[in-house]
Amino acid sequence: MRWGEATYGWLLWSQPYVASSEPYLPAHDGQVLERLSLNAGDSEAREIRTLRTTLARDPRNLEVAAQLAARYIEVGRSEGDPRLFGQTQAVLAPWWNEPAPPPQALLLRATIRQQAHEFDPALADLDTVLRAQPTNAHAWLTKASLLQVQGRYDEARQTCRPLARLAARHIALTCLSDIEGLTGQAARSQELLRWAASQSGVPDQERLWALTALAELSARTGQPHATETYFADTRRIGIKDQYLLGAYADFLLDHSRPQETISLLHNETRADGLLLRLTLAEQELHLPVVKDHTAILTARFAASRDRGSRIHLREEARFTLALLADPQRAIALAQANWAIQKEPWDARLLLESALAAGNRDAAKPVLDWITTNHIDDTRLREWPLDCRTDLHDAGPASARLSLTEYARLGAQAQ
Repeated sequence: MRWGEATYGWLLWSQPYVASSEPYLPAHDGQVLERLSLNAGDSEAREIRTLRTTLARDPRNLEVAAQLAARYIEVGRSEGDPRLFGQTQAVLAPWWNEPAPPPQALLLRATIRQQAHEFDPALADLDTVLRAQPTNAHAWLTKASLLQVQGRYDEARQTCRPLARLAARHIALTCLSDIEGLTGQAARSQELLRWAASQSGVPDQERLWALTALAELSARTGQPHATETYFADTRRIGIKDQYLLGAYADFLLDHSRPQETISLLHNETRADGLLLRLTLAEQELHLPVVKDHTAILTARFAASRDRGSRIHLREEARFTLALLADPQRAIALAQANWAIQKEPWDARLLLESALAAGNRDAAKPVLDWITTNHIDDTRLREWPLDCRTDLHDAGPASARLSLTEYARLGAQAQ
């Protein structure tokens, strides 16, 4: 059986996170933090309860620990409850600090480190897994995602390529198309993503991934009607996903639809990124609750800084610029964030902060990144022309997939 065709939940390892409050590691296994947001009568809660009981009898049972960790990650992604990521780390405690954990534990540790924005240690874990298991599709896909987040597109493309033989075709195409759609081949990538999302028998989680990539690509390239259609398609799948909620909320905010943003997010306040978007919509409508939500976010970001965490730099930069109206402080935060991750929203925040502060020099690293990588994003290309170089003059990236290679890989999409 090829990876991705029937492996439960494996796509969890590759998908990005919307920023949430940080995971907390309990002092001991018996510590009760709070009852988790699970319906005691549903099958998910029963499965988790059974796994926890089994693991309590044998805490070093890696197979059971891996199953329980995967379930916690899935529910955490759905509910935006950071405690579930803390629970995941607690489940992995017997292997967390071992000098040579087994590959299964390393892959899970990389996932938690990814969530904590510890990208380099996560990549080191993944490389260790791949040296031991070079056919591990989970590890290749997770590594490609991390490299893309860091703006290391040539390496990410190369990392997607083993999936052509290790995973189902729609997985390999989605991995590659997500990168190429950002870096100059939007039209072809959109075509291949549509094919990947339309295939019969694709598991819902994987279809959701392809459709979310399609929606974001369409939003970046100025196709609001297509974007709305793809977001509607994602929501019809019926899987609650915090990252998807954040992406759709950003689209609504960009198109001056604050009331719809509030309707989408009014019950989603555990994740700091979603609370921020909710507060931005409330600000646009001049609602009194903005004051309370701003105070909550201020406290959360302060607590994050006190812990020395870097998880919330993007959200804090956006908060500081849009809600506190402090572009100088926003530039510092956006620059610190840019040193860690380089996605379109990271670029946008640094550009907007630089523009608001009248600091052209602060924008240069982003403008160079746009030019070098052929970044295809209409919002970024609207940067004032007198402040940037010609974005169309750069030569091709050294490891770019040619359209011929793309067509060969996606032959069945025709």
